[in-house]
Amino acid sequence: MNPAEPQSDTPGAPGGGAAPVFVLVAPQLGENIGACARVMGNFAIPELRIVAPRDGWPNPAAETMAAGSGVLANAQVFDTLEAAVADCHRIYATTGTPRHMVKPVVTARAAMGEIRASLRDGQRAAIMFGAEKSGHSNEEIARARAVITLPVDPDFTSLNLAMACGVLAYEWRAGDGVPDGWKPMEGPATQGELDGLYAHLQDELDRAGFFYPPEKTPLMMQNLINIFARGGLSQQEVRTLRGAIKALTIGRGKARVVRTD
Repeated sequence: MNPAEPQSDTPGAPGGGAAPVFVLVAPQLGENIGACARVMGNFAIPELRIVAPRDGWPNPAAETMAAGSGVLANAQVFDTLEAAVADCHRIYATTGTPRHMVKPVVTARAAMGEIRASLRDGQRAAIMFGAEKSGHSNEEIARARAVITLPVDPDFTSLNLAMACGVLAYEWRAGDGVPDGWKPMEGPATQGELDGLYAHLQDELDRAGFFYPPEKTPLMMQNLINIFARGGLSQQEVRTLRGAIKALTIGRGKARVVRTD
């Protein structure tokens, strides 16, 4: 099979542009392939290439684990690694085992930074993942420009294929920061709004006789202000607090009603 044409404007990819290609080399379990496709869909990496899957293709187990991810439906299958990465300019190999090759070794985060820069220059990048049982062969790693490794426990470096894909996929998407739908609807309070809250609080506390002895008022207010300043209050939170202070002071001097029923 011939590699797909470069997709320079893939919907859903960070910044509206291309994303790295994930290449699974000789994967064994259909469940892992499907799980990789699922997490790629979660983090907007649309292009999955599969090299010589052990159990053939298509694989019903992969379809089940993909949970409807369109990444699996559009996945390409290749007979050889050479064909799968022929159109790519940068190739990264993932491994948790030192191979003693003269080759750059980078973290997932650093690799994604390099890939973003290369994509802006019109270069395609591929990230290769080795087979579940043995990982990458030295011959496969030799083709890579750099090696990506994760800070796993050196006494237990074996990582599930889909988990490895998930970590790399997350690092790709994390470069965009927090999604718009999760950002606060209202900005932080201005210092002027905070100062108004502090003055309001001090005035009511003074009227209630909170500051005793009076000469300790500045220090006590300093401590209270420090509490609120650490909170990073929003404009709405300041309004809510001032409303609460007002509500507490409206009933000053009234007898408390105790229910007996």
